[in-house]
Amino acid sequence: MARPSAITDSEPDSPVASDLQGAVSAWRAWLESERRASPHTLAAYARDLDGFLGFLGGHLGGAVSLAALSGLGAADFRAWLARRAMAGLQASSIARALSVVRGFFRFLEHRDILHNPAIHSLRTPKLPHHLPKALEPQEAMALVAATGDAYGLGPPWVEKRDLALFTLIYGCGLRIGEALGLDRHHMPHSDQMTIDGKGGKQRVVPVLGVVKKALEDYLVTCPFAHGPDDPLFVGVRGKRLRAAVAQKRLRELRPLLGLPETAPPHALRHSFATHLLAGGGDLRAIQELLGHASLSTTQRYTDVDSEHLRGVYRATHPRAKG
Repeated sequence: MARPSAITDSEPDSPVASDLQGAVSAWRAWLESERRASPHTLAAYARDLDGFLGFLGGHLGGAVSLAALSGLGAADFRAWLARRAMAGLQASSIARALSVVRGFFRFLEHRDILHNPAIHSLRTPKLPHHLPKALEPQEAMALVAATGDAYGLGPPWVEKRDLALFTLIYGCGLRIGEALGLDRHHMPHSDQMTIDGKGGKQRVVPVLGVVKKALEDYLVTCPFAHGPDDPLFVGVRGKRLRAAVAQKRLRELRPLLGLPETAPPHALRHSFATHLLAGGGDLRAIQELLGHASLSTTQRYTDVDSEHLRGVYRATHPRAKG
């Protein structure tokens, strides 16, 4: 039977002082109302924070209070991470839990409840390195959807910006540099847009309704008013968003969603091509959409899994139907 969550109304196995219970309740209310966290997100946060507080109950030998959290050192946090590693949890699960706990401490700091710099001195566990590969369709959709969900990684307009950016990359197959190089006048007002690609080559790509909606929602909430020649995607200072910032945002989301290290922004473009090909898209048409000068580049890029290819063969080859 699963332990009750410290984030719910149930009493956890490890005692939590009333002041900390109040802070956790306030955090949950903030996630639900301000950040509009989905039930799935709240459940994931609950499991990770409950595990952390449960560990502290045994580690500190008593009720866990706000004062106890304030007095934690880097060694205490490392002991918690080590315990999770010894339990056989994957690096991605450990990294996700650390992201959740960091977010809780940020919430407490922003409200002047407590401040503990030790939590920010920890490095996120290094995840195994693999060559970039396409996400599964459901992973790509989950990533795009969760970008706009409440993960407490920035102001609401920033989350809408990230949702618009990643939806655009996945929905239109853009390079990260192409997306960030767009200006306000590039905002699509029809079902297509013109992209300036590598080598000064232009191409026209179709724009799905969900992409336009994400872009419109972002622009409505963006606090910076700019002219048609100003950047479409901006950072918190109103300047053009840098690729490094977008990549960092995706790194922060990856562990929360349990996605592999092989999910940089470029993987969304890769997924765009792979999913089109897997759905029966014409390779030449995909080449045009991606802006590849050579068809051989597209063939390497669209790495359809062998099982899908075998399925296509069995379904279409005359000799396979006997």
